[in-house]
Amino acid sequence: MPFASKSPWVIHYDASSCNGCDIEVLAALCPGYDVERFGIINTGNPKHADIFLVTGSVNERNIKVVQEIYNQMVEPKVVIACGVCACSGGIFHDCYNVIGGVDQAIPVDVYAPGCAVRPEAIIDAVVQGIGILDEKSKALAAKKKGA
Repeated sequence: MPFASKSPWVIHYDASSCNGCDIEVLAALCPGYDVERFGIINTGNPKHADIFLVTGSVNERNIKVVQEIYNQMVEPKVVIACGVCACSGGIFHDCYNVIGGVDQAIPVDVYAPGCAVRPEAIIDAVVQGIGILDEKSKALAAKKKGA
């Protein structure tokens, strides 16, 4: 098992949502769904995180926060857009200050649509993210080896 997939840490940020997806993210972390069985650990520090879960749409007030969290994360890193608002702006898409989905601020690796996104979809997205994290880790190691 590659190093990156042994214990990936996740940081969650609510960009601006109705909190439905946030509740589902918490549900995925609790014993009923138990995402920790995949070695996932929730952290509040971007410097410790490997996976960035974002819920809600990006707007003029929070775009810098989303970018700052992303920039503080160490490579390799994966971004998961959780919920239709994070994927495309959702029901808030036409609001005056909404820029759109998370991909308008930072690169997104996995999209987990839904309103609200189901915990099973979040878990599936995180497992996909672990695979992408492994690929990025191998590419980073090969780049360092070649440099």
